[in-house]
Amino acid sequence: MMNPVRHFAVIAAAMLLFPLSVASAQYVDIPVAPGVGLPPPPPPPPPPKIEVLPVPKMDAPLPAPRANLPQRPSFSDRVARCLDEAAAMGLNTGDRAEYSRSCAQR
Repeated sequence: MMNPVRHFAVIAAAMLLFPLSVASAQYVDIPVAPGVGLPPPPPPPPPPKIEVLPVPKMDAPLPAPRANLPQRPSFSDRVARCLDEAAAMGLNTGDRAEYSRSCAQR
């Protein structure tokens, strides 16, 4: 069995030698002709547009609440739809008129 101190010394020596060989192998010296440099970096992008919402005033009246209800069709549109429904149900003329009157009022 190996002595723990000797074992530690071998690992420490390996750790010291390994990073030096890896780091030195990654360095590449590329000769550059005199007067030739890198192109200038591109300009930075424009800053983002920040919009600040208006702050409500303490003494300003509140806006009137509005319900977002769908628009109801006009009366004539409702009657026409009801007459079409009555015809699709196979009602006769008198029954269609009665049905359309009650249907359009809903």
